[in-house]
Formats: sequence, C-alpha cells, structure tokens
Amino acid sequence: MNPKSEFDDLVREHQSMIARICASYESDRELSRELMQEVLFAIWRALPAHRGESSLKTFVARIAQFRAISHVAKHSRLPVEETIDDSLLDARAPPDAEAIAVEERARLFAAVRRLPLTYREPAVLLLEDLTPAEIAGVLGITPDLVAVRLSRARALLRSFFGARNEG
Repeated sequence: MNPKSEFDDLVREHQSMIARICASYESDRELSRELMQEVLFAIWRALPAHRGESSLKTFVARIAQFRAISHVAKHSRLPVEETIDDSLLDARAPPDAEAIAVEERARLFAAVRRLPLTYREPAVLLLEDLTPAEIAGVLGITPDLVAVRLSRARALLRSFFGARNEG
C-alpha cells in the first residue's frame, strides 16, 4: 500500500475522533478547523515513523493531543464556551430523542472544556473509548495516574452538572 493510500485510510477511520479532540481544545469553529489541519499534517509527517508499538488509534490520538496542546499554548487564550457543531456529534438516537442527546453531548463537551488541562486530557481520550492503559501511553504517564486524574475529572464534572441543576 502506498503512503498516500495508507494516510487516506487512516484519516477516514479516525477523522471523527480527531475532530472531537480538536473541538475539545478549540471552541471557535475556524480555529478548530485550523487545528484539525495541523493535526492531519503532523500525522502525515509522523506516519512513516510509526513502529507499531501502539495501535494506530493511540498513535493518532497522541499526535492530536500534543498538537492541540501546542495550538492552545500558541494562541495563549482559554477556549470560549460555545456549543459543539452538530456535525461533530456522533448521536445515533431515534429522531424524537436526538435533540436531547445532542444537547446533553454539547453540555458534556462544554463541561469537559472547563476542566483543567491535566484532567481534560484523559477525559477526552476516555470519551474516545481509549482504555486507561492506552490513555497512559498517549499521555506518557502511568495507568494509576490516569485513574487518579479520571476520578478527579469525574468529580469536577459532577460538581459542574450539580451546580447547574441546583441553580
């Protein structure tokens, strides 16, 4: 298989995950698209170096995470809370429940964007169905530390939603 074909297949398979990771770091649609392009370019450049020590999904997620962090640092501003573009949501609910699911997912992403970066990183990857061991590999930390950060992220998310429901 040629490199372009391999890259095209990889993008087709992981494009939604990459887009959601980008959106979790950058709420502005245009800047999120710009970040997506940066991530895709970084993957294109790094793909020949992939040695198969991790799955392609983990490899792609790691690049997306690191590129998103450097993008946010480069723009040196906090993301503004905004609803997630419906095209990024993966809601396959029946039509009558779709509106509720879209709203809940948007609230979840908005809450995740409010998390400190230390907790946001593993939370976003967990939402992408990575295992704690895979998350540890992406972030370069131990699985135990991933568990601690996820526990703290869940507690903060509960407090965000609890405060919203009480007020």
